[in-house]
Amino acid sequence: MTIARRPFLLGLATMALSACNVGPIAGTAPRAVANPAFDAWRRSFRPRAAAAGISAATLDRALGRAGYLPEVIEKDRNQTEFTRSLEDYLAIAASDERASTGRAMLARHARSLAAIEARYGVEAPVVAAIWGLESRYGARRGDIPVVSALATLAFDGRRGRFFEGQLIAALKILDRGDVTPARMTGSWAGAMGHTQFIPTSYLAYAVDFDGDGRRDIWSEDPTDALASTAAYLQRSGWRHGQPWGTEVRLPETLDLARTGRGRKQEAGAWSAQGVTRADGRPLPRAGATAILAPAGRQGPAFALFPNFEVILRYNNAVNYGIGIGHLSDRLAGGPPLSRAFPPDATGMTLEDRKDLQRRLTAAGFDTEGTDGVIGPKTEEAIRAYQARNGLPVTGTPSPALLARLR
Repeated sequence: MTIARRPFLLGLATMALSACNVGPIAGTAPRAVANPAFDAWRRSFRPRAAAAGISAATLDRALGRAGYLPEVIEKDRNQTEFTRSLEDYLAIAASDERASTGRAMLARHARSLAAIEARYGVEAPVVAAIWGLESRYGARRGDIPVVSALATLAFDGRRGRFFEGQLIAALKILDRGDVTPARMTGSWAGAMGHTQFIPTSYLAYAVDFDGDGRRDIWSEDPTDALASTAAYLQRSGWRHGQPWGTEVRLPETLDLARTGRGRKQEAGAWSAQGVTRADGRPLPRAGATAILAPAGRQGPAFALFPNFEVILRYNNAVNYGIGIGHLSDRLAGGPPLSRAFPPDATGMTLEDRKDLQRRLTAAGFDTEGTDGVIGPKTEEAIRAYQARNGLPVTGTPSPALLARLR
C-alpha cells in the first residue's frame, strides 16, 4: 500500500506534513522580492478583505507589508508525489528516537496534557503523537511569514480561491490579536504552530487553554496548540477510552478480499473468523471494525476502529492515521510492531537497508541516518560508492551491494 501525499488537499488541520521527513521542512526563510504585478494584486485584494470584516489597521500592518516569495511558488509547483510504503512511513513516524523523545515530552508536559485530556476526552499520547509527527514536538514549526506565503499563493492563482480564503482567515486571526504578523510563521503552505493548523481550522477549533486571552499555537509553550488539537479531535467524534486500532493476527483461512476500510463489521464477527490481537488476545469491542492488511499475509495487519476515522479527519491519509495510532501506542509504553514487513522489491528487509546505511556511512559515504528508508541522501551515497569502486552507478540498493560492503 502506498499513499500519495498532497499538502493542502488532504487534511483540514494539517497542510505540510512531508512524506519524507514527517514534519515541516526547516531551513532558511525565503526572502521577498519586488514584483509589481503582486503589488497590484495586493491592492485589488484589499477591498475584498475589508468586505470580509478585516480592519484597516490589520490590512496596513499585515497585508500592506506582505512580500512576494518566489520560493513558495516553486515549492507549490514542484511538489513530488511521494509514494512511501507504510513500512518506510512507520520507520520514520514511529521510530525509536521519535518514541523516546515523545515519552520525554509526555513527562515534561504531563500536567497540561492531563488537564487537556480531562477537558476534551482525548488521550495524552494521541495528542502528543500528532505533535510529534507535525512538528517533531515543536522543533520544526516553520519559519515562513504566513501572510506573505498565502498572499503569494493567492496571487499566483493555481489554487487562488483556496489560498485567498486562507489569507482572509489569517488576517482575521491577526485582527483578533492572537498573534502579531511577525510571529505568525509556519510552513510554505500556511500551516502554523506546534500541530500545524491552517488558518480556517484555527478559527474553527483553536482554544485559549492557558487563559491568557490569546489562542497562541506559536508560543514555545505548546499548551494552546495541544489543547486545540484535542478540541479538534473531540469535535470530530473522538471516543475517549477507545483504541484507534490494534495490530492483529490473521488466520490463514481469512479471505483477504473481505478486508479493507470499506468492509466493516463488529469485532465479534471478526473474532468468529479467527482474527485476534497480535498477542493472541480477543479483539476489543470498539464499534464497527475494519481489517487492513497493507502487505498481505506477509506483513503486519491492523484492526481499525471508529477513532481511526477521526484521526483521518485531521489528515486524510491512511499512512498518517496508522502512523499516529502506532506512535501513540509506543508513547503509552507499547511495543514496536510484532510482525515485520516482507522484503521490498529489491529483496531487502528493513534491517538489511539499515545495515546498508550503516556500512556506507562507515565506509565514508554518509547516508545521514540509518532508518532503513532509502531517500535521496542514501541514493547519493550509493552512487558515490559505486563510482569510487568502478561499479555501474545506479543509486539503487541491492543484496549484492550489501554483501560487498560486508
